[in-house]
Amino acid sequence: MSGDNQSFDPDSADGLAYPEQENPGREAKARRGADTEMDIFDGIRGAGGGPVEPVRLGPEDLFCFSCHRDVPCWNACCRGADITLTPGDILRLSTHFGIAPAEFLERHTVPAIWEQADLPVAKLRMGASLEEGGGDGKGDCPFLAGDEGCGVYAERPVTCRYYPLGLASVKMKGDEEKNSFHFLVKEDHCKGHGLDKLQSISQYRDEQGLKNYDKINQGWIDILMKMASWKTLGGPQGKEIAAQTKQMFFLVSTNPPGFRQFVLETKFLDTYSVDPEFVERIKTDDELLTCLGFDWLKNVMFNEPTIAMKEAVLQEAVAKARGDLGAS
Repeated sequence: MSGDNQSFDPDSADGLAYPEQENPGREAKARRGADTEMDIFDGIRGAGGGPVEPVRLGPEDLFCFSCHRDVPCWNACCRGADITLTPGDILRLSTHFGIAPAEFLERHTVPAIWEQADLPVAKLRMGASLEEGGGDGKGDCPFLAGDEGCGVYAERPVTCRYYPLGLASVKMKGDEEKNSFHFLVKEDHCKGHGLDKLQSISQYRDEQGLKNYDKINQGWIDILMKMASWKTLGGPQGKEIAAQTKQMFFLVSTNPPGFRQFVLETKFLDTYSVDPEFVERIKTDDELLTCLGFDWLKNVMFNEPTIAMKEAVLQEAVAKARGDLGAS
C-alpha cells in the first residue's frame, strides 16, 4: 500500500470488524505446481468436503446433473453447508428481506477469514438463528422452508447456484492472463449426478442465472484469487496487506451504504478522478458503487490502473516522495 493511499483513514468506518484468525475449514485448497498458479472458488462444501474431479470443463462441455424435490437427497445440501456469501448475494438477500446489508450481516452471517487469501468474508450462519443463540454450523440453512426447499430460491446464493460446479483459475508462469474453467464436485450425499439430464456448462450457468451476478462479483473474485496466488510470497511485493485495507475489503464486499458514506464524506472524491455523472449514479446504484470499490482496492492493493488520482494530488505525492528521498 503506497504512502499516497495512506492519506485515507479506513478505520473511520464505524462498526467494521472481522476476526484476526478463524479457520473456516472445508475450503478447497489451491493446488500449485512448479510452473502453475491455481486458485479455486469452490461450491458448497459439506462437513467432510467432497472429491473434486480434476477435469477442466469449458463452456460447451457436457455433464449430467439435476436437482428437484423427487431426488432422494432433496434438501440434504441445505444442512451443515459451508457457504461464503458474495457481494451480490448480500445485496440481493438484504433487498429481498427489506433490511439494510449491515442488519442482514448481523442476523444471518458470521465473519470468517478466507484462508487461501487471508481476507475477511461473510459466511452464512447455519443452524439456529441469532435470536435463538446463534448457529453451530451444523444445522439447517436459515432459509430452508421445510419440504418446500429453499425459501429464497429466486435470490439464493451464488454458491448454491454453482453447485455441483466449482470455478478455478489457472495462470501458467509467463502468461499475462489467467485461464478460468469449471470442475465437478461430487459428494456422497448428492444423488443428482446419477440423473440423465445432460447439459453444457454454459446452459447450466444460464439456467442458474449466474450471469446476473458476474459483474458485481468479478472484482471480489479477482482480488481473492490474486491474493491466494501471492500468499506464498507474504502478500504483494512480499509485504502483508495492512489491517485497515482488509477492513475496507470487508466493507466494500458486504456493506454498500457504509462504503457510500466513505466515498462521499471523506477525501476520496478530492483524491481520485471520478466523473461527476458517475458520482450521481453511485448515490443510488449499489452494484455500480461496489464495482467502484473493487476497482479502488485493486489500485490500492496491487497498483493496478483501475482508478486514477487527480493530477494535482499525484504531483503532490511525487513531490513528497522526492523530498523524502532527499531529491531536488
